[in-house]
Amino acid sequence: MFEARLTQGKVFKQLIEALKDLVQEANIDCSDDEMSIQAMDNSHVALVAVSLRSGGFDHFRCDRPISLGFNATNMGKILKCAGNDDIITLKAEDDGDSLALVFESPGQDRIADFELKLMDIDSEQLGIPDTEYKCTIQMPSGEFQRIIRDMQVLGDTLTISCTKEGVKFHVAGDLGAGNVLIRQNNTAEKDEDKVMIDMQEPVELTFALRYLNFFTKATSLGPTVILSMSPEVPVVVEYPIGETGYIKYYLAPKIDEDED
Repeated sequence: MFEARLTQGKVFKQLIEALKDLVQEANIDCSDDEMSIQAMDNSHVALVAVSLRSGGFDHFRCDRPISLGFNATNMGKILKCAGNDDIITLKAEDDGDSLALVFESPGQDRIADFELKLMDIDSEQLGIPDTEYKCTIQMPSGEFQRIIRDMQVLGDTLTISCTKEGVKFHVAGDLGAGNVLIRQNNTAEKDEDKVMIDMQEPVELTFALRYLNFFTKATSLGPTVILSMSPEVPVVVEYPIGETGYIKYYLAPKIDEDED
């Protein structure tokens, strides 16, 4: 039996929203200490990894490890029925073929329950290598979203370069070119407004903006985004989810300028 109750149900709502345009089908892997999702997009360019620790739930029970295969679009449709303040409970039997979702309003005066048919999804857990990143950039997630949105107007690929000057976002397309430079800023009053750059060596990588735009759908999950870069390895775009866990996106850099 698996059962997880989340008072802040909107976190789960936003999580599914943040991955459903990128990943069609995925497994929720449940163990006694966490609920995790790991899946690649159809073109195998991007990987998304989610972890929610059991301690972040009000109630969490998982008798034995279980994988719940779901269609992200369908899950999103059901979660649209939940209010943003609703408490969400997920339940599944060990060998059941559906996932029960219960939405309770804060005053307990409305309780809705739904069932989502589960799928058998063959997915091997991809070993994500532990990489020592040469550059780590922590910045406000809203600022990152805005840069991606603004840059998309100009072209399809974005070059992110990290130097001692700061982090530069550069795009060049038929319409013209644009640059945004973000400098380190440790003095902001609120932690979430700070820009912190930890750089061992300069790194410059180029990415497809389309994917970065998908990643910014996770902006609502938290005020901060962390970019981790090293030469010739996928960038990690991480959105910490409070004390509960994270959603991380991995995106391979474009090696050749002529590639689409």
